[in-house]
Amino acid sequence: MIVYAMYNIKGGVGKTAAAVNLAYLSALDGYRTLIIDLDPQAACSFYLRTEGGNQPGKKTLLRGSKKIMRNIKGSDYRNLDILPADFSLRNLDLVISQMKKPRKRLAKGLKYLRKSYDVMVIDCPPNITLVSENVFNAADYILVPVIPTTLSVRTYQQLYEFLVDQDGNSDKIKPFFSMVEKRKKMHRDIIQTYSSNKTVFMNAVIPYSSLVEKMGIYRAPVELYASTSPAAKAYRRLWKEIKKLSKLVNPGRI
Repeated sequence: MIVYAMYNIKGGVGKTAAAVNLAYLSALDGYRTLIIDLDPQAACSFYLRTEGGNQPGKKTLLRGSKKIMRNIKGSDYRNLDILPADFSLRNLDLVISQMKKPRKRLAKGLKYLRKSYDVMVIDCPPNITLVSENVFNAADYILVPVIPTTLSVRTYQQLYEFLVDQDGNSDKIKPFFSMVEKRKKMHRDIIQTYSSNKTVFMNAVIPYSSLVEKMGIYRAPVELYASTSPAAKAYRRLWKEIKKLSKLVNPGRI
């Protein structure tokens, strides 16, 4: 099982939209895929038409119990399940802080899901908290959507420095540009700067699109209602790139 965490200190950068679309594409490719929604806003859960989970369910996950399977729900799509969220997750930091080895609780809990899933996508709340530190320890790759603006790039650099300081492994941090408006000179210039410097930014670029915003209306991945759109094509390119960098093998061989 490979664990991808979708994370950014900032909110409103296209994090949840990317998590849902990438998870759907993973399932479409035949991988048994699970989304864990750890954001109290429960946007992933809303997009996938699932009711919120409950606090005991998250405690079960953190304690590393097979009972967590009772809280996982199927989506409308083959191979795609979700552990839904609700507003009670705002207190999850407090729950974790009262456990032994609080920074590694999630990693322990995920062990019980390895035989059931090939791919896991964790949608994380913004800010750096004890919950996000658990995610950093549990994830194989941390996917960071970054809007090509000065402050957004600065926030990414702060996050990068924090993660490297905590984990010492920069290879697992994979940023990509999100909500890009190429008519804006700043967006074009920043992307060009990082492309020419051959930094760790991924090649795929997710455009700003009203079709992505309409996920809240259709409550579905973009691929299902606008498959020929630039946004849908960009998510496909991003998923293809992620599969390659993580050396994800074909379904049935994991």
